[in-house]
Amino acid sequence: TWCFGHMLELAEPDEYTPDTVPRSKAGKKYWRVEDLPIIPTDWILKPKAEAKKQLAVIGKLIKQADEIVHAGDPDREGQLLVDEVLEHFHNKKPVKRFWVSAQDKVSIQRGLAALKNNQDYAGWANAARARSRADWLIGMNLSRAYTLSARRSGGSALLTVGRVQTPTLALVSARDRAIEAFVPVAYHRIRALFAHQNGSFSASWKPRLSQEGLDSEGRLINTAIADSLIAAINGKTGAITDYKTEMKTEAQPLAFALSDMTALASSQYGYSAEQCLKICQSLYETHKLTSYPRTDCAYLPQSQWADAPAVLAALKQVNPEFAALIDAANPTLKSPTWNDKKITAHHGIIPTAHLGNKSALSEPERNLYELIVRAYIAQFWPVHQYLQTRVALEVSGETFTASGKTVRQNGWKDVYPQADEDENKPAKGKAGSEEEDAGGGQHLPAMNTGEKATCTNAQRIDAQSKPPLRFTEGTLVRAMENIHRFVADPEHKKRLRDGDGIGTSATRASIISELKRRTFLETQGKQIRSSALGRALVDALPEAVKSPLLTALYERLLKAIEQGEKPLDEFVARQEAFVRTQVAEAAEGRVLLASAASGSLASGITHKKSAACVTEHACGACGSALVRRKGKAPKGGFWFGCSAFPACKQTYPETQGLPDYSKARATLAAPVPA
Repeated sequence: TWCFGHMLELAEPDEYTPDTVPRSKAGKKYWRVEDLPIIPTDWILKPKAEAKKQLAVIGKLIKQADEIVHAGDPDREGQLLVDEVLEHFHNKKPVKRFWVSAQDKVSIQRGLAALKNNQDYAGWANAARARSRADWLIGMNLSRAYTLSARRSGGSALLTVGRVQTPTLALVSARDRAIEAFVPVAYHRIRALFAHQNGSFSASWKPRLSQEGLDSEGRLINTAIADSLIAAINGKTGAITDYKTEMKTEAQPLAFALSDMTALASSQYGYSAEQCLKICQSLYETHKLTSYPRTDCAYLPQSQWADAPAVLAALKQVNPEFAALIDAANPTLKSPTWNDKKITAHHGIIPTAHLGNKSALSEPERNLYELIVRAYIAQFWPVHQYLQTRVALEVSGETFTASGKTVRQNGWKDVYPQADEDENKPAKGKAGSEEEDAGGGQHLPAMNTGEKATCTNAQRIDAQSKPPLRFTEGTLVRAMENIHRFVADPEHKKRLRDGDGIGTSATRASIISELKRRTFLETQGKQIRSSALGRALVDALPEAVKSPLLTALYERLLKAIEQGEKPLDEFVARQEAFVRTQVAEAAEGRVLLASAASGSLASGITHKKSAACVTEHACGACGSALVRRKGKAPKGGFWFGCSAFPACKQTYPETQGLPDYSKARATLAAPVPA
């Protein structure tokens, strides 16, 4: 029998707050500062509504079984999601662990023949449990703390905070601000055409370390010096100082990890991360044409290599338009993507041998399916071979370099439409450079060191430095996966690089989608940008909350739990202390965010003393600060009104100097969403 993801979930904070907390008409308890932080002593797991039917089936089967085999995914979450079901039913029967990364026949048989004791993997479950509890503590408490802090300033937005969500928002905000603050720098490049006895070629000028007129980035910004250099070399003869030619190969691209698929779907078709995941999930679940999509691995198990002839034969039937490419494929070739040592919980996304109906696919499904099919076919085409030539020469004391490339065997690149070759490749993208050697694709003539070459035409090329590119959903997913690139500290960078970034292949799309739903992020065409509200939230939060370093610390500690070196409770206790500190800091101030009434924006935290008539008490209806007033209330005297008036018209009489929540008057505003 089966599970589908986590079938139980941690209970909502309402389960842990006092029953005396006022409730809205919808039955939700109001958010109150005095209830924070919410720290469960006994964690409550509740069945998800959509999982109750299958849980009942599992419960009956457990009663009938003599022995249970745990066949969850071979990772932390896979271990926990089955273990917590067994715990839910108070299982006392023996449990074996089936642990394989591939689902082919050979791998399954090996796994069944080598079942382990499930208790041996308790550390893996505890690591996942620790991560889940810590994320709950941070998300539930800090979202409430900062939302209530903003309400005291009259804000109405729900401010969600999360260990992965918030650093992701901060990443986009920082990129947007860098672009807006960017000041282009004008600089010059020098490119020259040289005549050699065997032919002409183009080369680029390389400045000396002591070259005058360079800025801190090594760019030539002095126009007069650029012009004098051109005058000094035009028509002059120099000598070849270095000439190297070597045969190089470019291996077949790896299969798709979900992040690769997302980046390509975003750049080529403009699909969002959430759309890409839904499409891939449909190809897997509904049409059964591709393998499991929520994978962070681009490699394939060697045991599946023997299936290639059957898979290619099936692909030919499903994709007759690819018949010529499939007929030319050689299933005896083994590309670098077949590597058992690189396999994680799941292998790369590939087509299956299922004889499905391609005509039933939607256009987006067809688009991504064909990318997956081409990537698989490419594994059985030869490597791409080319002759790489590099040359350096000196003329009038100045150095010029050039490179050339001559294709000897196009190989797997013939599987892709030539015009779209770079866009279609599943391999990780490579950043281009304005400073690349001139004529990287040119055919260089044969030369020898010491031979002469004359500069026939030197030109100054005026250029401007460019700002960073805006994130797309595809590049944002890639950035989350490679978050270490955005961290300066070497030790923290290493920890993040050794992990899997922030989020997982299965959660990054939903995190971006949630940030968009909360209007912290906005899309403009393929670009994704931070909104004014999102930036204000980033500004208001302390560095400890919005930095990815929290994930680096998590990963180090979770690894120790996984290996049985650290107890679960110790890790959770540290997170509880962290949350208490952050909640206290939020309570010390009022987060000022965009006001729907005035449209103004002030970011940061101001202290309570700066608000003359605003009290420390929160409105039980919407969470905004209460204002203490005198007169006009029944029987005169003091009373409290909501600072969010007229959006919220809640009032409270004063009893012994405090708002009497039990005697609230006026129409209740909508409660702060849980």
